[in-house]
Amino acid sequence: MKLLKVFIGALLALLVSLVYAQTTKDGRTSDSVYLSKQLQELQNDTTRNPISLWQERGQSLWQGQCKSCHGEINILKRSAATFPRLAQDGKSLVNLEDQIVRCQSRQNTPVNTIESEEVLSLSAALHQAAKNESIAVSAPTGMLASEQWQARLKSGEVLYQARIGRMNLACMHCHDQKVGAQMRADTISQGHPTGFPIYRLSWQTMGSIDRRLRACYSGVQATVPPAGSAELRDLELYLKVRANGMPLDGPSIRR
Repeated sequence: MKLLKVFIGALLALLVSLVYAQTTKDGRTSDSVYLSKQLQELQNDTTRNPISLWQERGQSLWQGQCKSCHGEINILKRSAATFPRLAQDGKSLVNLEDQIVRCQSRQNTPVNTIESEEVLSLSAALHQAAKNESIAVSAPTGMLASEQWQARLKSGEVLYQARIGRMNLACMHCHDQKVGAQMRADTISQGHPTGFPIYRLSWQTMGSIDRRLRACYSGVQATVPPAGSAELRDLELYLKVRANGMPLDGPSIRR
C-alpha cells in the first residue's frame, strides 16, 4: 500500500510537471493543457495515437523525396518553428505546408494541396522533429522585405481584433477574454498555435492551421476565406508572433 501511494504521488507530480512545462513564465499556455483527461491520455499513448500513422508516412516520404537535398530530417528541426515566412518574391507569405507544396512542385512528383495526406504527413514529421523547439518567427533582413513583413503582421493583428460573422465576434473575444470558459464540450484556450498540424476527432483526419482558422470563420458564421488566402496567412503570422518563445508541442489531438 505504501509503495502504491508513492507511485501515485510520483505519477501526479509528473503530470503536474508536464502541464507546467506547457506554460511559459508569462502565463501563456499550450492548447494541450485544455484537453480532457481522456484526450491527453490518447495523445501521450504512442500505441493508440492516430497521429503516428501520419508521422510514419512523413518519415518515409522524407527518406524518398527530401533527404537527397536536405539530409536527415533532424537537420531541419528548427525549420518548423520559423514559419510563416516571406517568399522569394518579397510579398507573399508561405507557411510550412505551402513550402512543402512548393518543394514538391520542383520535383518529379505529383503536386499536392496543403491539406493532402502527403503534405500533412511531411508537416507532421517536421513538427515532430521540431518538438520543444521555441517558436521564432521574425522579420527578414533588408528594409523593403522587413516593411512588407511588418505590414502583413499588422494586417494579421487587425484581423485578430475585427468582429466578423453573424455572431459579431473577433478572435480576441474568445482567446483573450473568455479563456477557460466552456463552449459546448470544449474549453476555450488562449489560441496559441503550438500543436499543429492537428488530428481533430470531428474531422477524423489531420488538418493544418489553415483548415482550423477556416473552421473558426465558419463557427462565427462569417464568410470563409479560400484555403491559402493572404488573409489566413496574415492571421497565422500574427498568431505565431504572438506565440514567439513558446515550445512547439505538436502534432497534437483536438476534439
